[in-house]
Amino acid sequence: MNSIKRVCLLGFGEVGETLAVDLSAADLLNLSAFDIQFDCADSVPSLGAASLPSVRCGANAVDAASECQLVVSAVTAAEDLNAIRSVVTGLDHGALLLDLNSVSPNVKREAAAIVESGGGRYIEAAVMAPIGPKRIGTQILLGGPHAADALPLLRALGFAGTSVFSAEIGPASAAKMCRSVVVKGVEALLAESLLAARRYGVDDAVVDSLDNLLPGADWRELSRYMISRSLQHGVRRAEEMREVARTVADAGLEPLMSNASEARQAWAALFDNARDSDNLGDMLDAILAGMESVNEGPTEC
Repeated sequence: MNSIKRVCLLGFGEVGETLAVDLSAADLLNLSAFDIQFDCADSVPSLGAASLPSVRCGANAVDAASECQLVVSAVTAAEDLNAIRSVVTGLDHGALLLDLNSVSPNVKREAAAIVESGGGRYIEAAVMAPIGPKRIGTQILLGGPHAADALPLLRALGFAGTSVFSAEIGPASAAKMCRSVVVKGVEALLAESLLAARRYGVDDAVVDSLDNLLPGADWRELSRYMISRSLQHGVRRAEEMREVARTVADAGLEPLMSNASEARQAWAALFDNARDSDNLGDMLDAILAGMESVNEGPTEC
């Protein structure tokens, strides 16, 4: 395979749509996509696909993947294996499947076995940074026996941040999962710390102390950003943290922090409306107000 001309995007959320926009810049590239929410015209994936006429929406995963040389799976962690199973019978022999999903090494190995048994070539991929800033050029670690062969093909498509991490399936995802212990954990810690501090009227003092202890970052803006990510993507992050907990447990450690982060991430998703706040204080106040509404529950007649 000297070049890739047909690409299928499996999953059309934030990552899938971002990649579709960037890949659409290649005029000679044929793009198709499928998302389980395409059956709802008002869903985020449907609206995103409608804004990109260059993307053909498949009737199902097999239809979308037909004759594609590359399938990029970018679904939620909980749907990783379901997505792989749904598309595997539609893979052309030798087609590449790039699995971007944030799951444990053991799940990646299971996904690889499914793809390989269907005649495809599986590539483990670990996305090591938010997709927004560098988009298709985001740092991605590749793993598996086909990673080295796929690297120049992916870079030719614009995946400038890709690199081969291991010829085995598992290490790249282990790096991603262990990173998430920290990143998603800090998001959860900041939310819990600063919401409690806001109640006590000491949030400014807490943030100022972080600036002194860990200089170099604007902790007020960083805190607003990190908490907003939990508000917007808490459900998806909670699914990822369940995979992180499995990864930690498979290493022989009890995932105390990862389990707690999963719970806080899932909780944060209840207050998505608060992320539109312009500053940290307003965001914290909006979450606290939302907490009161949740605690009050429905009013009886």
